[in-house]
Amino acid sequence: MKIENPKPIDWQFSTRAEQLQSSVIREILKVTMRPEIISFAGGLPSPATFPVERMKAAFDTVLSNQGKVALQYGPTDGYGPLREWIAQSLSTAECKISMEQVLMVSGSQQALDLIGKVLIDDHSKVLVETPSYLGALQAFSLYQPEFVSVPTDDNGLLPHEVAKIADGARLLYALPNFQNPTGRTMPVERRLQLVEVCEKLGLPLIEDDPYGALSYRNEPLPKMLTMNPDGVIYMGSFSKVLTPGIRLGYVVAPIPLIRKLEQAKQAADLHTSQLTQMVVYETIKDGFLAEHIPSIRTLYANQCQVMLDALDEFFPAGVTWNRPEGGMFIWLTLPKHIDCMHLLEEAIEQHVAFVPGASFYANAPEKNTLRLSFVTVPPEKIREGVAKLAKLIAAKLK
Repeated sequence: MKIENPKPIDWQFSTRAEQLQSSVIREILKVTMRPEIISFAGGLPSPATFPVERMKAAFDTVLSNQGKVALQYGPTDGYGPLREWIAQSLSTAECKISMEQVLMVSGSQQALDLIGKVLIDDHSKVLVETPSYLGALQAFSLYQPEFVSVPTDDNGLLPHEVAKIADGARLLYALPNFQNPTGRTMPVERRLQLVEVCEKLGLPLIEDDPYGALSYRNEPLPKMLTMNPDGVIYMGSFSKVLTPGIRLGYVVAPIPLIRKLEQAKQAADLHTSQLTQMVVYETIKDGFLAEHIPSIRTLYANQCQVMLDALDEFFPAGVTWNRPEGGMFIWLTLPKHIDCMHLLEEAIEQHVAFVPGASFYANAPEKNTLRLSFVTVPPEKIREGVAKLAKLIAAKLK
């Protein structure tokens, strides 16, 4: 039986739902799925780095030896052996991290959402970099905070500016390593200054670190977590060093906060996939990442250099960009009169895509900025795409 000519429901969305907006990047990615598009838009790791055979073997091992456990519900805080591995990998001689401080999540985007749930009320002050990661702005905005932009320079946010604007703030969100979108890296001295400032203010500091392992030239810089484990909330992910398809991340924080995040996660999805966690542990437990990550660094460093060389060769005077030491992004600043949203429309007509920089600003967007990602595009296509962009920009400078 079926009702004839049913009356459509006049949906009454919640105030929170009315605030939701689509990700600019996700909308652009719909366009970039077209095969003719040279896409510098997505912050996607290169599929060439995915350890397919290694993970296939891990799935076989886990399902053969522990299949009934892997396919069952799991604890909310996560698979114990993997949490212990994470705790040990983050511990230093001066700072011991315990597995009780580790909560597994379904990708670091869930971590941002859970942190927002337990720390942010309507109109809470939240400090963010200028510009900042779009995914964090989206996750936090659902809880209707007041975003306050912290001034930055080429080395990241400025610690001495934090105290001037931190009164009443609930948290400060930062990406110190090869930041998305700018690719910049915060020096060790500035990290320590930032940790000290936040400690004096009693201000929780979120250290989001999905790219920290992807340094081109040096070992990763010290983590702010190890400088003050009682005041820093550390976020990590397996998306950039294994594969994003597994949707596996983690939060490391003081136990009182971890317990609240765990309760929020119980209400969200009960637990992160037990099978996925066990497979990842089986994949990495014997030191695989130490062998695997250098190959990712080499690939990305080579891709980055191809793009930098192309920018040097083709781009007109008046455009500036950073020279990242790791990660996946190059940040460009164009002359003030160029609106990169309009430039994107023209670029797509020429089968090239990028992300306009305005999307990454919590306040006062700079429309003459853009982000390029280079890791998924073959070298010859990088040169072709950069040359096309340069021609479009040069035409606007006449």
